[in-house]
Amino acid sequence: MLRGLYDWTLRLADHPRALWALAIVSFVESSVFPIPPDVLMIPMILAAPRKAWLIATVALVSSVLGGLLGYAIGAFAFEQIGQPILASLGKAHAMSEFNTRFNDFGFWAVLGAGVTPFPYKVITIMSGWTGMPLATFVATSILARGIRFYLVAALLFYFGEPIRDFIEKRFGLVATVFIVLLFGSYLLVSYL
Repeated sequence: MLRGLYDWTLRLADHPRALWALAIVSFVESSVFPIPPDVLMIPMILAAPRKAWLIATVALVSSVLGGLLGYAIGAFAFEQIGQPILASLGKAHAMSEFNTRFNDFGFWAVLGAGVTPFPYKVITIMSGWTGMPLATFVATSILARGIRFYLVAALLFYFGEPIRDFIEKRFGLVATVFIVLLFGSYLLVSYL
């Protein structure tokens, strides 16, 4: 099923209304859809490198707006909608433990999920469920998703097709290392 969704998402990149398709995919990926917008962004940017920044901006705005939907699901409909979504992602067992620790590291959780391959939708729903301050959630989402989408756009704009394989196979690892280094630097500065 996921392969079919992945192929369908890739085909959207050739559609005349690809930017609208990207906006929709970015929006729903932030709360329910399993395929990340990068799958659509990469072929769109390779086909029209001059539009790289516009494509990244559409993904960013739509993703943050979709994140607000995920936040609302967590805040107002967790039992009915949020819990089944998280259970389908195999994250149901960690919900109560996550709730107790989440807001202590809320900024880092949103930043990490927004940049790395960790499902952003899990964090959007959990942010609403745990009552993370909305301003913190929105600001961190903008930062995290901006880093992710503009970094992909920049790599493709400057390096083109040769970097595609790297992004598709190793971007998650690089983003994870970046977040670990950023968090480690924060801890180092905080405790010195």
